[in-house]
Amino acid sequence: MPGALSDIRVIEVGTLLAGPFCGQQLADHGAEVIKVEAPTGDPMRAWGQERADGKSLWWPVVGRGKKSVTINLRERAGQELLRSLALGADILLENFRPGTLEKWGLVPAELHAANPRLIITRVSGYGQTGPYAAQPGFGAIGEAIGGIRYTTGDPASMPSRTGISIGDTLTAMFATIGTLNALHARERTGRGQIVDAALYESVLAVMESLLTEYHVAGFIRERTGSIIPNIAPANAYPTRDGKAHLISGNQDTVWRRLAEAMGRPELGDDPRYATHMARGDRQQELDEMIAAWTATVDSDWLHRHLNAHGVPNSQMYRAPEMLADEHFAARGAIAWVDSADFGTVPMQNVVPRLSGTPGSINWSGPGLGEHNEEVLGGILGLDADAVGQLRRDGIVL
Repeated sequence: MPGALSDIRVIEVGTLLAGPFCGQQLADHGAEVIKVEAPTGDPMRAWGQERADGKSLWWPVVGRGKKSVTINLRERAGQELLRSLALGADILLENFRPGTLEKWGLVPAELHAANPRLIITRVSGYGQTGPYAAQPGFGAIGEAIGGIRYTTGDPASMPSRTGISIGDTLTAMFATIGTLNALHARERTGRGQIVDAALYESVLAVMESLLTEYHVAGFIRERTGSIIPNIAPANAYPTRDGKAHLISGNQDTVWRRLAEAMGRPELGDDPRYATHMARGDRQQELDEMIAAWTATVDSDWLHRHLNAHGVPNSQMYRAPEMLADEHFAARGAIAWVDSADFGTVPMQNVVPRLSGTPGSINWSGPGLGEHNEEVLGGILGLDADAVGQLRRDGIVL
């Protein structure tokens, strides 16, 4: 079944994560994503915390569903190829430093003059305007300026990373939202526009009431570790078998069910704990009480026991637990995709789920330049001699 974006062509130029993850989301929902890479390839082909035989285990995921074309955009002939691709595209997606497209002669106003329906999605550290626009800005910098780094981690330690490249992925998601908004607006106006997604603004967008709290009350959010201040009980607790188990019993009715599950039903209506405010005032005391109880039982038993009492709880999942979980399997949350380098590999499936046009993962990250002939010949109409000359000139592989 075709995805919701099966009639949309995207030209993705850019490297690493923020722009390419936006392209991945569009490809997941059916868009034809033509990834334009330098002849050396996107660094994501080699990056990642873990590699196998020197090859990235990240690339099969972030490159999935895309067609790889190699074009040297530092050469005028390469820039003209990109201009030709943009003529027949719905979306041009890039995440270079602002001004790079313009330096290459690919001025958005001129691209729009040639293709008024073109949507140009631009991902950068600080946005396309403002005094910081020309500064380099990776995801970690956006996290620092956007506020999430300062508020993440243990209060006794330096600010911490979340464990994933959250600044990049948040920006990619907002870039995707902006692109879909622009596609909808184009249905009314017939014209494309520029989507300007900045790393720091994307992080700032999810920082809840941080600014308002400071302006009105002079309150600065600090790192709080594993708790939500004054929201109790909601924490990770130790179990007898050495695991950490998350319990969220902060609603009044849920707290009463948790007290029952602990074998201490009288605590449910105890004035010291019965209300949200009272539990917040005694957060540490409650956490110590609950931890003393959870430490006497195993995590599996605790999960079943709390579920039976209607208390939200979970073990801390890692990849092995996800791959073994029946709910993940029942919903198809994990897809198994063929990879030329690694055989059939698991990766997260398409989200969100659409009932009529669910999208799909058609292939894992392609080989470098795998689709050169299909795109240069089939889409741009170049004959074999012209493609051969581009190779001899170092424009394509």
